[in-house]
Amino acid sequence: MNFVWKNLKIMTTTTEQKLTATPSKQVEEVSNWWRKSAAASSTHTSLAEARDFNEGWGNLTAEPGAVDYFEVDAGGVPAMWAVPKGCAEDRVVLSMHGGGFVGGSMYTHRKLFAHIAKDIGCRALILNYSLAPENLYPTQVNECIAAYKWLLAQGIQPSHIAFAGDSAGGNLVLATMLVARDQGLPLPAAGMPMSAWLDLATTGKSVTTNNGKDVLFTKDWINELGARYYGDKGNPLDPLVSPLYADLKGLPPIYLHVGGDELLLDDSTRLADRAQKAGVDVKLDIFPGMQHTFQMAAGHAPESNESIARYVAWVKPKLGLK
Repeated sequence: MNFVWKNLKIMTTTTEQKLTATPSKQVEEVSNWWRKSAAASSTHTSLAEARDFNEGWGNLTAEPGAVDYFEVDAGGVPAMWAVPKGCAEDRVVLSMHGGGFVGGSMYTHRKLFAHIAKDIGCRALILNYSLAPENLYPTQVNECIAAYKWLLAQGIQPSHIAFAGDSAGGNLVLATMLVARDQGLPLPAAGMPMSAWLDLATTGKSVTTNNGKDVLFTKDWINELGARYYGDKGNPLDPLVSPLYADLKGLPPIYLHVGGDELLLDDSTRLADRAQKAGVDVKLDIFPGMQHTFQMAAGHAPESNESIARYVAWVKPKLGLK
């Protein structure tokens, strides 16, 4: 590949690979989208208007092709099946979209999770969980665990399920695994958080060191989004609000991808460190120069495709696929 990254295989060895390159023209479209989003955020007159604007997020992603989609009620949670032609239908990626808990949908992320499912050779169940601030935490976590229980009730083996999510969805990947563990449910095979938002208290050093490099976020905006999620009576240090502060013991393997220019960079680096110390099989890839949820350019940008290819190579054997 033609870009720089840092790769950490935490449980065994630490390696670093450096290649010389600049971000591709295709992945720059993610940066351009975030610049437009940041500029538009000051002009929206309502949350509904902001959400309508945000529906354009999915235009970054190419159609994967040869995938069927149909909507379903997954244990009371609206959801969408993405079913690639010829896939193993008894393997599922339970998929949780990003959007700061206040936006995004199964429609904005339909193509991203379909790319992942198609390359794995399985189905994706893409959740359309309730949004804040109309529905405060723990609504979203409860809906994700309800959908997981629904999958299990359909006869899907937990070892044949992986969780995936970007940004706020990455938070829900961890929170849902934590609730499943604490409720004594069988755990999924793996979790794949992308650009995960894991510390709603915004205590990471990258909030300062990447200020200005991240073209979307500021600390104040992150804090505002967080408050809309957990509400006036919530606590950003609650381990299910901010999984960074959770006891991670007993969780299944986790593979984190994050952009090197993100304000949220240290959410992933610190989670990886804490997971390692808790005995979790954890892996972290940092893609220098990449912005928040750069995987949304899947099918267009080589960096996005590389991220997905790494996830696929890692998770297929965990799902019992060749």
